[in-house]
Amino acid sequence: MSNDRTTPKQGFRWKVRYSVLSILWMGWLFSFLDRMVIGIALPFIGAEFQIDAATQGLILSTFFAGYALFQIPGGMLADKFGPRRVMAIAIAWWSIFTSITGLVATFPILLFCRFVFGVGEGSFPGASWKTISLYFPPSERATATAIQSSVNTLGPAIASLVAAGIIAAYGWRTVFISLGIPGLFIALAIYFYIKDNPAKHPHMTAEEIKELNVASVVKAGDTKPAGKSISFKDFLKTPILWQMLFIWFLFDITFWGFVSWLPSYLMKVRGFSLLKTGIYGSLPFFVGTVGMLIGGFLSDRFKGKRKWLFIPNTLIASFFLYMTYSVAWPDMAVVYQCVAAFFMFIAFAAFWGLVVDSIPPAIMGSSSGTVNFGGQVAGFISPFVMGYLIDLNGGSFDMAFIFLIIAAIASTLVALTVKNSDTTADVQ
Repeated sequence: MSNDRTTPKQGFRWKVRYSVLSILWMGWLFSFLDRMVIGIALPFIGAEFQIDAATQGLILSTFFAGYALFQIPGGMLADKFGPRRVMAIAIAWWSIFTSITGLVATFPILLFCRFVFGVGEGSFPGASWKTISLYFPPSERATATAIQSSVNTLGPAIASLVAAGIIAAYGWRTVFISLGIPGLFIALAIYFYIKDNPAKHPHMTAEEIKELNVASVVKAGDTKPAGKSISFKDFLKTPILWQMLFIWFLFDITFWGFVSWLPSYLMKVRGFSLLKTGIYGSLPFFVGTVGMLIGGFLSDRFKGKRKWLFIPNTLIASFFLYMTYSVAWPDMAVVYQCVAAFFMFIAFAAFWGLVVDSIPPAIMGSSSGTVNFGGQVAGFISPFVMGYLIDLNGGSFDMAFIFLIIAAIASTLVALTVKNSDTTADVQ
């Protein structure tokens, strides 16, 4: 009888890290489904509670207030106690409040639920990136992160289709009530399958442990790194952390403005029906998924020069965002949205390849949470500012799109300041 720990196998073998990534992917998928269906439901929520576009934007922004607030604490908890418990509790927490969202009777309670829902989701990202840094060797981290991050595109796409169908048949409340249930099962899968120390996972082979070079990453029975390291306090003093934070802040203004207001734009400006919005609104994100995976693959091969993958793709995406709102033909606007999404998500993957390769695993939770904090502050600002600009311009989205384009271009200017040697070797 062979021992899984010691016996190598020839050819392709499904490794523990692939199962870990699959579970993380499902967690991220439902985090995006749970947060993105609000975009489809927003016009119906606005009609029921009789609120204008700026106030509808406040619903979106309230989620990001809680989400941003717990990026760094969630990452610090993952560094201190290990990512497994943090992720399991976070998913169970936000799943419960997803279902509660569908039961609220007043607007203030809706805002409270969206804020508390954001607190739960905010504790998850840093812990998940830490898990990738522990289970994947450096040469595969950008690809693994891109696969995990493909939910940034698939989530809105699937949310658009699922939410439109459920809302058309049963109303906006049902979609929230039903989506909260699967997350509880994902939380259990994380708690019972993923281990904080890969070397202690019962299904890890000696070959996998050697690939990870676990001895240099974690001591037996510990989640802290052995040997040469850098503290989170010291890493706060390095330029690369703050460059990444500001790049992500500016880029996420574009990202969250794009995904949050796209359904309303298609319905109100382009005149699409709810079901047509569900179908057409999903297309840019399916295209973006391809871009994300291509970007992750390229990012692992642009190691040390990722800004030259990020910058041109962001600029191309900005150009096609301009074409989206300026073109007269509605169907052509969808085509341009798809092209913009393709290049935007190549840039997205390139950026997060830089993040996971620039931060030592021991402080991945707190440091990646700090970077993502910048993005979620943008998520708080962007939907509200867009709503304000739409109201200010009598329902026109033109100024709102210009706002997104300026933010994207600004992110490339900050990226120009990043040194080419963007690896952990430079900060350890």
